[in-house]
Amino acid sequence: MIHVVAIITIKPGLRETALTAFRANIPTVLAEDGCIEYGPAVDTDDVGSFQAKIGADSFVVIEKWRDVAALKAHAASPHMLAYGAKVKDMLAGRVVHVLSPAG
Repeated sequence: MIHVVAIITIKPGLRETALTAFRANIPTVLAEDGCIEYGPAVDTDDVGSFQAKIGADSFVVIEKWRDVAALKAHAASPHMLAYGAKVKDMLAGRVVHVLSPAG
């Protein structure tokens, strides 16, 4: 299994607009061969001092894929290319971590 943690930073004030576009793409991504989990996450309030917040202009995408081939097919899919074109002017930054279980 492959884990992906993508930290997406959006230009100020546009996070919800970007999340709306992201959410519209979720059903198509979840239907992809090899997709196990795919969804956005934002900071939880009132957790305490141990939390390192990602901030009001960012969200994290948490993904699980069967294997690298499925992840690569996802990245090259027409719906992801269209999503990327839709949000490219909203992006301030993006960091993608592709991980394997350490167990």
